[in-house]
Amino acid sequence: MIRAVVTSLICAFFFASAFAASQSPTSKQLGTVFKTSSELVVLDVVATDAHRDPVHHLTAADFTILENGSPQTIKVFEEHAAGAATPIPPVPKLKPGMFTNFTHAPTSSAANILLLDMLNTPLPAQSIVRNEALKFLQEMRPGTQLAIFSLTNKLSLVQGFTSDASILRAQLAGAKGNPSDSRFMEDPAVGGDGPFPALPEDAGMIPGGGGALNRMQALATIKSQTLELRARITLDAMNQLARYLSNIPTRKNLIWFSGSFPITILPDASAAPLDPFEIEMSTEDLFRKTVDLMARSRVAVYPVSASGLVAPSITPATLQMDASIRHQVQIKADSEAATMYQMAEATGGRAFVNTNGLKDAAEVAIRDGSNYYTIAYAPTDHNWNGNGEYRKIEAKLDRPKVVLDYRRGYYAGDAAKPVKDDKQASKADAVAAPYNALRSAMLHGGPEPSQIVLVTDVRPSVSDTEPAVASGNDAAKGILGPFRRYTVTFLTTPGEVDCSATPDGVHHCALEFLTFVYDADGNRVNRQANALDFDVTADRYAWLRSQNFSYSQQISVPVKGEYFLRMGMRDATNDRIGAVELPVADVARLPALSEEASGPAVAAPAK
Repeated sequence: MIRAVVTSLICAFFFASAFAASQSPTSKQLGTVFKTSSELVVLDVVATDAHRDPVHHLTAADFTILENGSPQTIKVFEEHAAGAATPIPPVPKLKPGMFTNFTHAPTSSAANILLLDMLNTPLPAQSIVRNEALKFLQEMRPGTQLAIFSLTNKLSLVQGFTSDASILRAQLAGAKGNPSDSRFMEDPAVGGDGPFPALPEDAGMIPGGGGALNRMQALATIKSQTLELRARITLDAMNQLARYLSNIPTRKNLIWFSGSFPITILPDASAAPLDPFEIEMSTEDLFRKTVDLMARSRVAVYPVSASGLVAPSITPATLQMDASIRHQVQIKADSEAATMYQMAEATGGRAFVNTNGLKDAAEVAIRDGSNYYTIAYAPTDHNWNGNGEYRKIEAKLDRPKVVLDYRRGYYAGDAAKPVKDDKQASKADAVAAPYNALRSAMLHGGPEPSQIVLVTDVRPSVSDTEPAVASGNDAAKGILGPFRRYTVTFLTTPGEVDCSATPDGVHHCALEFLTFVYDADGNRVNRQANALDFDVTADRYAWLRSQNFSYSQQISVPVKGEYFLRMGMRDATNDRIGAVELPVADVARLPALSEEASGPAVAAPAK
């Protein structure tokens, strides 16, 4: 089930009065975030004419919405048109030692994100893509709100939202936008899946014969595993983006520049009841969760293929390529194009295939995604049993020759249900599990997810250094002292913490807190992980919801060297995450707290 959650933004007055002027962050009011939730399915529909120009002034009566063939009643209808946006105001300055992941939302009809995919793009094409992007920024329409991300082996923020094209160009032309050789791209002409590790001559050999066949099977297995990893990293980046963009209430247009799109990244619904994946991979739940997050965050994906930017190299081997190999190459190209169309269709975007006009594609994506209609309806099928069935959506318009772009369905079920990951053996190692959402949120330098809007208060715990790390810290091997201990306090407002209710009225609360220490090279050198897991009765829960929430940890940082703190909080009952990162140098000179270590300011209520 897609839950439409409308969240009011925390205003500047909230920060200025509640935080900057507070004497103690654990004793002052943090403000209130009011939330309303209804069982609504929200569609952003782009309507264009035969010339791909936006169609304006449509009404709700012009549309017919079907879900699995059944007519639905439109509850909400709004038209959005591109217009000049006012500058994004800066977040008010907090007291020294206090940091937040809150960001002001763009005030235009839509926010735009440019994703430069270096993971799936051969190196020669990356330079051309960047040059095309710089051309687009040179002529970008005034008032367009844009952020830039890059994807290598992880997702990184190049530049946050701004309508200042000069700032965007400077960041893209700088070191953050430099091309990066992908460990997956083997052949720049084809954009193949590789490189794959070479096998020894005796690899896969079985006494008695069949060695050549076994060797081919071993190579095929390696290729499948590499493709799975590539697909998972790509999906995980989309998941991160959806979480980062979640508190921006408008439509988000994700322009995904890539030279190669992972085959089997999406399940083929038409293949049911057969396995929808061509290879054995555990990404179906991750895909469903990612699409669900994108739907609730209103992110539409516009994949743009950059594969045609690098001319195929003509070599004797190419000339001698037989028809069967050429056929396989064509099948691969067709499969990747299908992936692009599937991702666009699943999120309400549009795919740009076989184009070398990346600048033009970006302009069209932003134009289309800035002129749209928001339609919401309450489904007539109230069976939200969490079975995850896929429900098809069809939007019809009583106008000839008008093309509609919108997401074509959603997965019914519990939107708050976390992604299943068979690689997670227990809660204890959940942080270390590949592609765990909280682990991804804790990557150094990555975007700060804002599903939970939080403030962290970071202060030196004591004035003196210490020879060992704080109790409970998990330091990497070989990390030497002396250390300085810091107190990290997580602060949230009542509306940011939720607890699921059981049939007998008891509410279950499950919160996770992480603080990582990274060195200048991005290596994790220390970690502190804690969890709160408790039940409260209905009357105690009402009290809990009226309280501001805070929780404190102790973390030790080596005195010598450059280090960063990344702090994350997860509400396990709905899989919502918030994270903040800061240089330790920003808090190292602050006055130390008392010698007595701080504990949780709000303890778990008694049952």
